[in-house]
Amino acid sequence: MAEHKGVVLVTGGAQGMGASHSEALGKAGWHVCVADVKDTAPTVHTIQTQGGSASGHRLDVVDSEAWNALAAHIKSEFGGLAGLVNNAGVSYRHGISDTDDANWHKVIGVNLNGVFFGMRAMAPLMRDSGGGSIINISSISGQLGYHGAAYGASKWGVRGLTKSAAGEYAPWGIRTNSIHPGLIDTPMVSNADAFVASSLESIPFGRAGTPAEISAAVVFLMSPESSYLNGSELTIDGGLIAAGTYWRIRHEAAQRSKGGDL
Repeated sequence: MAEHKGVVLVTGGAQGMGASHSEALGKAGWHVCVADVKDTAPTVHTIQTQGGSASGHRLDVVDSEAWNALAAHIKSEFGGLAGLVNNAGVSYRHGISDTDDANWHKVIGVNLNGVFFGMRAMAPLMRDSGGGSIINISSISGQLGYHGAAYGASKWGVRGLTKSAAGEYAPWGIRTNSIHPGLIDTPMVSNADAFVASSLESIPFGRAGTPAEISAAVVFLMSPESSYLNGSELTIDGGLIAAGTYWRIRHEAAQRSKGGDL
């Protein structure tokens, strides 16, 4: 095995942002354990062809015993773990009244329970490995009211859980932070043309973000350069949270006034 900085685990690494994070970490010199319920071979192959080190692992994040088994395997195979990226997630854009039990439990199970199970299983291994970095992928939907009730609740939960972990794991030399992407061009929004078009009207940059822009933050939070960041929220959304509401109001008002005073 090629020399590397350490071992990191990325969930949901078979496609989308998870694949992007895995490839970026591989380029940065980490051995990446790519985990997913889907085929991880393409991501692993890409990392290896780029000169990086990676291995594929099947993991259903809602299965706590699968997490425990993977932690034991990583300890046996690699000796330790320096980082965890809880990226696996599912989307569901329906309100409270339109969300049935099955979809509520599915979204909460993957997006929130998966993060909880992951940290509980992997943090002791990271402690025994000398500490490291946990990165939980939340969303701007975890920073404001979102029409997708289950999704928003799950991402608010990730936000709060991250802050609990930041205090609990600090004595173990583990820093825990959350990333809150805005509209990102991934398969998760590929069939939501109206949603995307409307969202762009509230983004000052006027475009969706790219997976690579989120992955750059993942690499930073995994690196020693972020050594004093703990319990922080990194919002990457083109200015939507900071200025999006009044950005949209300003432009709609300008259209209505036909260029008059706002």
